[in-house]
Parts: sequence; C-alpha cells; structure tokens
Amino acid sequence: MKKGSSFVAIFLVLFLSELLVTEAVTCSVTELFPCAGAIMSSQPPSSACCIKLREQKPCLCGYLKNPSLKQYVNSPNAQRVAKTCGVSTPSC
Repeated sequence: MKKGSSFVAIFLVLFLSELLVTEAVTCSVTELFPCAGAIMSSQPPSSACCIKLREQKPCLCGYLKNPSLKQYVNSPNAQRVAKTCGVSTPSC
C-alpha cells in the first residue's frame, strides 16, 4: 500500500467511526441484558456488557428517573459494573 493511500484509509476509518458515534441511541433497558448477570451477582461484567453500557450512557438519566428502574441503576452492583466498564454515573 502506498503512503498516500494509507493516510486516506486511516482518515476514512476515523471519519466513519465518528459518524457511527453520532448516531442516535435508542434507549431501551433491554439493551443492557448482557449486564444482568454482573448486576445481579458479583461476577465481573463481560466485554459485551461494557459495550452496551457505553452505548446506553446517554439513556442512564432516563433510567434513573424511572421508579421501576432506579433501584437497579443505583444498586451497588450496578455502580461496580459501571465503574469497571469506565462509565461514570451521570448527574441528572
């Protein structure tokens, strides 16, 4: 691969990844199903859990405002999972 084409390829990858990040997130607590085992026990979160948790981060305030979900989102295990995944708890 030529030097110029390598630059173009890297630019395209970075540009496309930015486009994917700016897509709207569908807030659905069912998206966090991969985290259920880690939240309900003391097992470490899977990589799939962390990916989903990061994707759903914009939705966490909505989940915290929902009386049915707040207890789970605020639970010590959920806080541990978020911390392990590098997701900070939002101040809503």
